[in-house]
Amino acid sequence: MLKIFMLYAVFLAALGIPSDIGAVPLDIRIRPVAFGQPLLLDSLRYEKSGNETFSVSRLSYLVSGLAFQRPDGSWVKPELQAAWLDAFNRRNSFRVQNVPSGRYVAMQFAIGLDAKTNNADPTSFPAGHPLNPAVNKLHWSWQGGYIFLALEGHYRAEGVRRGYTLHFARSANRTLITMPMAINLQSARGIHIDFDITSLLAAPRPIVFSRDGSSTHSRKDDPLAAALAANLPGAFRLRYIDSPGGEVAARPKTLPLYLPDQPQSFPFKMSATFPMPSLPRDNPLLRGRVELGRKLFSDTRLSRDGSLSCASCHLHNKAFTDGLAKSVGIEGRSGIRNSMPLFNLAWKDQFFWDGRATSLRDQVTMPIENHLELDNSLDNVVTVLSADALYKMAFSKAYGSPEITTEKIALALESFLLTLTSYDSKFDRAMAGKAELSKQEKRGLELFMTEYEPRSRQFGADCFHCHGGALFSDHDFHNNGLRLQAGDEGIGGGRFATPSLRNVELTAPYMHDGRFSSLEEVVAHYNSGLNRSEDLDPNLAKHPKGGLGLTKSDEAALVAFLKALTDPKYTVGPKAP
Repeated sequence: MLKIFMLYAVFLAALGIPSDIGAVPLDIRIRPVAFGQPLLLDSLRYEKSGNETFSVSRLSYLVSGLAFQRPDGSWVKPELQAAWLDAFNRRNSFRVQNVPSGRYVAMQFAIGLDAKTNNADPTSFPAGHPLNPAVNKLHWSWQGGYIFLALEGHYRAEGVRRGYTLHFARSANRTLITMPMAINLQSARGIHIDFDITSLLAAPRPIVFSRDGSSTHSRKDDPLAAALAANLPGAFRLRYIDSPGGEVAARPKTLPLYLPDQPQSFPFKMSATFPMPSLPRDNPLLRGRVELGRKLFSDTRLSRDGSLSCASCHLHNKAFTDGLAKSVGIEGRSGIRNSMPLFNLAWKDQFFWDGRATSLRDQVTMPIENHLELDNSLDNVVTVLSADALYKMAFSKAYGSPEITTEKIALALESFLLTLTSYDSKFDRAMAGKAELSKQEKRGLELFMTEYEPRSRQFGADCFHCHGGALFSDHDFHNNGLRLQAGDEGIGGGRFATPSLRNVELTAPYMHDGRFSSLEEVVAHYNSGLNRSEDLDPNLAKHPKGGLGLTKSDEAALVAFLKALTDPKYTVGPKAP
């Protein structure tokens, strides 16, 4: 049968008719550049129209509608719902499977999504999918739809440094890019494209921030959004086409670690409005493992002197914080940062204020060995627990063996922490039609979700940029305008993790060093107390030096709304599993 198909393909080729027999995988690589050279992030060095220099701190966008044109004018559309690319995360390529082999004369794709996909339920996309909001951080949550392209950074004009945020969106703005190219997919395996940001801001409609505005959220008839749509097609250029470079090895299948003979799953509970999380495939949630992690979390034997446990700094009725500006370890040793809340961790991939741990199983062992916290050794913990017959039984239930190891301790703590979710606040019940926000809380929600953009007569509090989405955090790192203490700059440039604002009423004091004792102080900081350093996040740097100008009643409304994010299960003692 295969021989007949091959002869048929040869016959069609002889007649000049394209054949879809035979298909190849194709890598599309889009390199962000400035003036034709690789883009350097956070470098205020690029010149543009209006005698302005600019930098880029964020370039994140969605690609869809990939198609290839044959010599006869017909178009072939491989299966690709969407791809997400992000310069900061070095996610600059995507693979398309089963592209019919043959000759093509053009390639086409769109920046943005069609209306149906743009308006689809974002919670329907599985973990890891490019349209999962927890992956791309481009969904506008309750406003609906996705940001098609987010370009953010700083600019300098007439000696003054400010921020800019260009959020290109709305279904009507989906922009097609068509690139002529001669390509034979019987031999080519990759297409390399340059995305020139200087062209995006320059031609055919030059964008001058000091003249045209430095922020857009693509409202109807917004000239800044129209300029981006006009400039996008000319910003992409073919760089070169790859020849075969060998087969790509298949990714090995992830297998569960240490499964017991009769594993019993533990139900993971979340809101229907949350994006699907990427739970660890090698550490499935098992009842015995979660129960073991819960026990370990409260065991003071994890500390060197038996005085403290994980639960000592993460109290259930404070949303797993401790109420102190800086946590206190054994022998009264003062830590350097505020204790972070421990709910909805299943959606995070970097932990601690500085993101130094990239998994929960890595994170949970660090406080055990930290001199300012539990000040123990992992070997000593294993020795102590191994002498406890009840722990041996618990490890057998969790892993099928009584052997106690550091890895198994970490996996159990990871399992327990993953089950700590929060999604049942007054706000959630109001969104589901089961409660109603007060007039003041509604005003706070309006301010929270509205950008500060005087050019389009929007005068909100602009909170949603970093704290939007169902999780009320982008789980990213930002410089939020604090005057830093010497020796603690987070991951650099004063950037620290964005905590969720769920249960924020319970987690005082606030910021990485606990400098603010009340929500009123936090709101006042963002309204008029920012330290305008060169590393200030662009979404804050675009605001005027005098602040947002919120009235006292508006500040109070924001605080009222933030308190509506409290989950009642964290105001009482924990329930049994």
